[in-house]
Amino acid sequence: MPDSVAARELRAGRPRPIDAVVHASFAVLLVASGARYAMRHSPEENVPVLVLGLAASALYALIALVPAGHRSRVSCGTAVLAAWAALVLLAPSFAWCSLPLFFVFRTVFGGSTAAHGSMRAGHAATAVLAASTAVGLFRLSGWSDLAMLLGPLAAAVLLSLVSGRLEEDAREQARLTATLSGTRAELAESQRRAGAAEERARVSREIHDTVTQGLASSLLLLEAAQRTGTNDDGAAAGRAKVAEAAGLLRESLADTRALVHDLAAPGIDTAPLPEALERAAARYVDRPRLHVSGIPREVPAEIRHALLRVVASAASNVRRHAGPAEVTLSVGFLPDAVTVDVHDSGRGFDPARLPAPSAEGGYGLRAMRQRVEQLGGTFSVESAPGEGTIAAAEVPAPGPGEGAS
Repeated sequence: MPDSVAARELRAGRPRPIDAVVHASFAVLLVASGARYAMRHSPEENVPVLVLGLAASALYALIALVPAGHRSRVSCGTAVLAAWAALVLLAPSFAWCSLPLFFVFRTVFGGSTAAHGSMRAGHAATAVLAASTAVGLFRLSGWSDLAMLLGPLAAAVLLSLVSGRLEEDAREQARLTATLSGTRAELAESQRRAGAAEERARVSREIHDTVTQGLASSLLLLEAAQRTGTNDDGAAAGRAKVAEAAGLLRESLADTRALVHDLAAPGIDTAPLPEALERAAARYVDRPRLHVSGIPREVPAEIRHALLRVVASAASNVRRHAGPAEVTLSVGFLPDAVTVDVHDSGRGFDPARLPAPSAEGGYGLRAMRQRVEQLGGTFSVESAPGEGTIAAAEVPAPGPGEGAS
């Protein structure tokens, strides 16, 4: 179980602010008690009492000077206890000094913050201190005032219970603080790992939706150019495909630079969203048809970026997998959302039989779904062999004056 701050300070040898208060209280009470006794007794009676008081005070000073945790403190504490018990029995005027001594002995003998054996020693020292004080005051009353006898004993019991409870609360607070600190550290580490994983996923999606798709489309164009004939028409068609591939490579290079600098893709940020989406699809398919429903409006940058990447990725998939196909891009502006559908009339596929991601690909649809779902939207794919494909995304985007859905 974690120790209290006070216990750690004691073991480290560092004095606590309360120790200075206890020592000062003891000094004040000692001087006041000594002066009171000296004024009320003869010099013959004063000499043994003052000598015993000075001896007990010197031993007390050793306790204050010896570092906490040192073995000699227990020996000094035992000597102080014996001297003080004799002094208070001989001169009950010094009984008031028992109060600071109670706290000193709890520290010296371990009290309830130490092991079980030290705890018993602390209770025994407290009992001897209380008993000697009670007997001394009872003798001072002429052996007639029971309050003088029972008062110190009751006070010792009460102080022991209160001090023990305070120390227990301090240990519990220290334990809770240690637990909270550990939980915070674990949470910070978990957040760091989650942030790193999310950043890796984000970079992976960006690379897939920009560089990978651009390179794949360029490769298709170059392979098509390589298959063209050697006559004039074939050569002209091959040069056109090479030029188109070169354009895609330039765009991929621009996307790569934008990704490195964490910027949006150039040339599409200032255009209205439907036109930007149409241009993103036109990079990979010829003459996509655009349908817009609702009143176009501006959407937050993260939503705009995600929809642009989804459309570009869907169009790239059409180019690579759908074969000759017509592409229709539908953009809908709802009161609290924006929808985008990419429909092609290509060969289609079975969505339930998607291949696992590998070095050959398989990340496109998964990356689109992750983008949309991270914004609180929904993404779906409808397709069947020979029946084309529809990739549909809906992202929450409240219009002006609307609350979040």
